[in-house]
Amino acid sequence: MKAIIIDDERLARTELRKLLQDYPEIEIVDEASNAEEGIQKIESHNPDLVFLDIQMPGKTGFDMLSELDHSPQVIFTTAYDEYALKAFEVNALDYLLKPIEPRRLADAVEKLKRTTHNGSAEKVSQHSESANILSENDQVFVKDGERCWFVKLSDVRLFESVGNYAKVFFGTNKPLILKSLNALEERLDDKVFFRANRKHIVNLRMIDKIEPYFNGGLLLELKGGEKIEVSRRQTVKFKEMMSL
Repeated sequence: MKAIIIDDERLARTELRKLLQDYPEIEIVDEASNAEEGIQKIESHNPDLVFLDIQMPGKTGFDMLSELDHSPQVIFTTAYDEYALKAFEVNALDYLLKPIEPRRLADAVEKLKRTTHNGSAEKVSQHSESANILSENDQVFVKDGERCWFVKLSDVRLFESVGNYAKVFFGTNKPLILKSLNALEERLDDKVFFRANRKHIVNLRMIDKIEPYFNGGLLLELKGGEKIEVSRRQTVKFKEMMSL
């Protein structure tokens, strides 16, 4: 399992490296001392895991994650315990308070093993088909103001265009992300996500009902209750895909 340590304190990075020597299954492939460098290292190595400090000069760890197209597993490491609640709100794998205790690191690694055991082979095979396409098993980090989430793409039922932003529908949440619908469409797996019209991309697995609509179009009702019109042009494509 490839991992990167991102922390502005060199001594903290060195100490974590020493502690991780007890876990040969985790290979530290690189380090970074700030968010900008961290983004470059993650894009270069595509790690499975990131040990991430939250409070760093310039951008925070949360800011850095929000700029990634998809997020690896994250274990937060920080000296600021007031960030603990926020870290758990974003559904991070774990949160380690500095100085890191060996017992707490052991707990985090064990949690990591349980989390990554299921579906890891499927994820590897899907990524090998196309490095640029995100599978439904990938997770993305969504930051909207002070609220943050790690979201598995399979849990997203709808993307809605709002100017230069896109609204992401999952559970009861509808945060905005700074990405256009066209940019999202290029990265999403078209076997799972379908461009219904100019303003909406729907998760095909989240469709509850399909009804005829005006001008030869279709009306999709999603599991969250949203009703999305499929344009007449896209209806032809939709019917071909779904063999209707």
